Amino acid sequence: MTQESLSLAPARTGLARLLILCLVGIGLSGCGYNIIPTLEEKAQAKWADVQNQYQRRADLIPNLVATVQGYAKQEKEVLTSVIEARAKATAVRVDASQLSDPEKLKQFQEAQNQLSGALGRLLAVSENYPDLKSNQNFLALQSQLEGTENRIAVARRDYIEAARLYNTEIRTFPSMIWATVLRFKPMADFTATEAAQTPPQVKF
Repeated sequence: MTQESLSLAPARTGLARLLILCLVGIGLSGCGYNIIPTLEEKAQAKWADVQNQYQRRADLIPNLVATVQGYAKQEKEVLTSVIEARAKATAVRVDASQLSDPEKLKQFQEAQNQLSGALGRLLAVSENYPDLKSNQNFLALQSQLEGTENRIAVARRDYIEAARLYNTEIRTFPSMIWATVLRFKPMADFTATEAAQTPPQVKF
C-alpha cells in the first residue's frame, strides 16, 4: 500500500462515517414527523364524533320533555332539572384546540354526567304513568335515546383509544423529538364515571 493510499484511508473512513450518520439522521427525522399529526387528526375526528353524539342526545330532549309533560305535569321538578341540565351541557363545548386542557374536558364531562342523571330520573318517573309508557311518540323517543346512549359509549371509547395512541406516540423515541420541537401537547384523559358508562335504562 502506497503512502498516498494510507493518507487517504482516514479521510475515506471519516467520509463513510459522515454519510452513514446522514442517512441515519434522515431516517430518524422521518420517524414521527408524519405519524404524530396523523394520530392527532384521528383523535380530533373521534372527539368530534363524541360531541356529535352528545348533541344528538340533547336534540332529543325537548321532545321527550314535552311528551312527558303532557302526561305528568306534576313532575315539574324532574322536568325542570332535565331542561336545566341540558342547557348546561350544551353550553360547555370543547374544540380540538382544547383537548390538551384537562380542566375543559372535566367541565364537559361533568355537565354531560349531570344530564345523564337527570334523564335517568325522568325515565324512572315515566314508570308511574301507564298512559305515558304506552304513548307511541314516547316509545319512539325512548328508542332513539337508547340508541344514542349506545353511540355515545362507542364514540367515547373510540376517542379514548385514539388519544391513547397519540399520547403514546409523542412520548416515545424518536417521535418525542418532533413532539418537543413542534410543541405537540398530550391530550387530556376523558373517562366517564361508572354511572355515566351505564346508559339510562329504557323499559318498554
